[in-house]
Amino acid sequence: MPKVTIDGHTIEVPEGTTILNAARMIGGDVVPPAMCYYSKLKTSGGYCRTCLVKVTKGSEKDPRPMPKPVASCRTTVMDGMEVQNKTAPDLVEARRGVVEFLLCNHPLDCPICDQAGECSLQDLAYEHGLAKTRYEFSRRTFEQIDIGDKIKLHMTRCILCYRCVKVADQVTDKRVHGVMNRGDVGEISTYIQNAIDNDFSGNMIDVCPVGALTDRTFRFKSRVWYVNPVDAHRDCPKCSGKVTMWMKGNEIYRVTARKDKYNEVIDWICNDCRFEKKEVSDWKIDGPAKIDKTSVISQNHYTVKAPSHKPMLNSVNMVGSKQIGE
Repeated sequence: MPKVTIDGHTIEVPEGTTILNAARMIGGDVVPPAMCYYSKLKTSGGYCRTCLVKVTKGSEKDPRPMPKPVASCRTTVMDGMEVQNKTAPDLVEARRGVVEFLLCNHPLDCPICDQAGECSLQDLAYEHGLAKTRYEFSRRTFEQIDIGDKIKLHMTRCILCYRCVKVADQVTDKRVHGVMNRGDVGEISTYIQNAIDNDFSGNMIDVCPVGALTDRTFRFKSRVWYVNPVDAHRDCPKCSGKVTMWMKGNEIYRVTARKDKYNEVIDWICNDCRFEKKEVSDWKIDGPAKIDKTSVISQNHYTVKAPSHKPMLNSVNMVGSKQIGE
């Protein structure tokens, strides 16, 4: 098994492992961000360039460094390879440039965007973004098109990561949308404005890293940090039936697929589970969903300790209080 060293951490990985997945095996700060790569979607990655890393040693056989940063999601590990992610100042500057490029046309509508609190681009912009843009031209605009009664398309927010196209290609029974045109006029669109109504089309919402594709049934209902995520399941003939329900009291505001720590879907779910089953009686509750403590969604969802070492519960719904230590 080849050995690779990333930011001073050495690990053995199976043959054919990419640098990004090797970093994920190590975990922590050595993991590069990824906006377009999705481990469950074939041929994903290589579009956004946010996962750039610096290879300072190619391999034991050929120790020469690679001449420029490479996309870690598409570059395979070689034995003896040495990689820099956080420890290279010039690489951090390059990633800052990529983020600035992604934000050139992205509208500043976070206050009204349903993706706020779950947006990967928000996290990137906070860590690598500039206080103000140097872009002096008009942002690109698109005519609003209707792609169905369940999914809302905001093309001005799209960063063309291609995830939704690959979901439609690989998960649904037929694809009716894709990327039209090229360059700065490229856009996600349907063929002659067909409606997207495939059984698994709702997964396009879950894989979108920004607010370009949002759930019409949840639109403007609540901020995600005001609702409680609860894991639940049901016997579904179409999918695994394992979901996360976002609840306020006994009302289900929305249903999403369960995700891992890299915000990737664990099991695809069907549209019946996502859009049609909005009664608590439809589900069997498994318990509070795991939330990263660094996420804004964890606000008021954890038990905190007072100086007297007695647990104090916040005033919100008790459903999230069991997550202490997660």
